Amino acid sequence: MELKEDHNPELRLLGIVVNQFNSQAKLPRELIETLKQQDLPVLESYISATVKVKESHSKRMPLPFYLPKHKVTNQIAALFEELNASKT
Repeated sequence: MELKEDHNPELRLLGIVVNQFNSQAKLPRELIETLKQQDLPVLESYISATVKVKESHSKRMPLPFYLPKHKVTNQIAALFEELNASKT
């Protein structure tokens, strides 16, 4: 990994975050499968595409505060837990 070699030898890649994911589209699923076939660490918690993220930005409020029960809020929480678990 060039960034690690050139700038930070201590850098650890925990995984690839899949965001703006559309589960009904074929291409994103194929791209994720290609990454996995290359033995790249794709995290299991995907963040879905939604206009609600842009709405929360326009309100200058993080999505978990703007819409605490939204599907993407739960996905962000799951991603946080996954990243936290992988640090050990």
